[in-house]
Amino acid sequence: MSQKHLKEAFISNLNGTSLLEISVGLSLAPLCLLCRGLLLILYYLNYGKPLSSRKYSLLLDFLVLVSPLLFSCTVLSPIIFFMPAIIAAFCAGIFSKIYSQRKHETRVSFRQIVKEFQKTYLDPEYIPAVTAFRVYVNVLTSISILAVDFPQYPRRYAKAETYGTGVMDLGVGAFIFGNALVCPEVRQKSHVTQPKFSNLARQFSSVWPLIFLGVGRLLSVKSIEYHEHTSEYGVHWNFFFTLAFVRLAASLLLAIFPKKNSWIVAINLAVLYQLILNATALKVFILHGSNGRDTRVGFLNANREGLLSLFGYLAIYMASVQVGLCLRKCRNSVRGWIEAVCFSLLTVLVLFVFLYVSQAYADPVSRRMANLSFCIWVVAHCLTFFTCFVVTDLTLVFAKLLVKGSSVPSCWNVVRPPNTGKKLEPEAVPTTREGKLSHVCLISAINKNQLLFFLLANVMTGTVNILIDTLHSKTAFTLCILHSYMFFNCLIMYILHAKNIVLKFW
Repeated sequence: MSQKHLKEAFISNLNGTSLLEISVGLSLAPLCLLCRGLLLILYYLNYGKPLSSRKYSLLLDFLVLVSPLLFSCTVLSPIIFFMPAIIAAFCAGIFSKIYSQRKHETRVSFRQIVKEFQKTYLDPEYIPAVTAFRVYVNVLTSISILAVDFPQYPRRYAKAETYGTGVMDLGVGAFIFGNALVCPEVRQKSHVTQPKFSNLARQFSSVWPLIFLGVGRLLSVKSIEYHEHTSEYGVHWNFFFTLAFVRLAASLLLAIFPKKNSWIVAINLAVLYQLILNATALKVFILHGSNGRDTRVGFLNANREGLLSLFGYLAIYMASVQVGLCLRKCRNSVRGWIEAVCFSLLTVLVLFVFLYVSQAYADPVSRRMANLSFCIWVVAHCLTFFTCFVVTDLTLVFAKLLVKGSSVPSCWNVVRPPNTGKKLEPEAVPTTREGKLSHVCLISAINKNQLLFFLLANVMTGTVNILIDTLHSKTAFTLCILHSYMFFNCLIMYILHAKNIVLKFW
């Protein structure tokens, strides 16, 4: 077999992993973010000033926010179930140290601190969990698209062939979920009246880079005969096209139906699509082609997975719009967000019950078809992932209350209560004499240029695969390559953010 066929076989005919293992793995990113925040607060407590060195900030961010995730999906994957407990214990140790040092300076009781925490008001204009969710989906995807070509990446984490729940299967749906959270329909203030189809026109102008990237990827993959998993999207289709068409279709639906009813549209789409899959020959067509022998003759046959899965991804997008609208409701206090977390966890529980019923009586999870079970699974796990980030942010707000004056980048700002009659004032952020941020956060850096980060990761992945025989790489070499690849991508984003450069051409 040629190298191309060997690599294609290496990522084909897989069955995914368990829902529990994916849930455990998802908890690592919020725990890493919590660990970074507590370390910065401890540094402020000991030195009386925030960490101002950009070099050390980048090193800390990469080693705490990125490197543990890279290890967990390679050499530490056999002990993945112990990883959250290890990181959580480390965080508990840091928090205990912060509280014990703070206790020597004041006699305020812990109960009083908790009461003060519940009454704390947060900046309503910025929800850091949304940023963290979208950035980490990008980071985890970037790690996986290269790591999957190395033998150290467990095959159960790769995309499942027909049925199954692989980590990379979730990543595809999570990208759709994250995009919907910040779509124009969600960000538009409720009291602002705009023409009905204005957001659709805006989406038409904003998706052309995705179409351009989709065409660019198609031409480059075909021209260099790069290995590809045909049953993922088809012969010519790719995820850039999916994302572009889903955004356009969703804007059209949101222009027709009230956006507050987007969850109803999502349910109807997913259920109707599943009924058609079960009641007609559509399922057989997607899995085996029009002749039952996996033909790829004709555009529809060649790209049947990518074209027909649009219905499932559109349902995920519409459900995510509803989540985004709920987040934009006036919740500017800690107490309000604690209630939101409880409601979110209850919703997740209901979704997992529906997932069990759907898999038992309709169809198992299939990313290839984007069926009903896939839609429920993606929304349930994405909501779980997002809720973990909200809990992380609330914990960091509590820790900042213990150490007055401390600050954590990409975390909620504590503001004055709205009934004081004073203007909301965010926390002070350390700056240099030129007025630029002295502390550049990796989360903010990637967030500013997310599409560029994803594009750069794709280009670097292709380059590494062309230059290196990934299938026969030793463990130490693999870890070195993956760390260098991720550090280079993060460094580029860090430099652009430090210079306040946003590369956006639309």
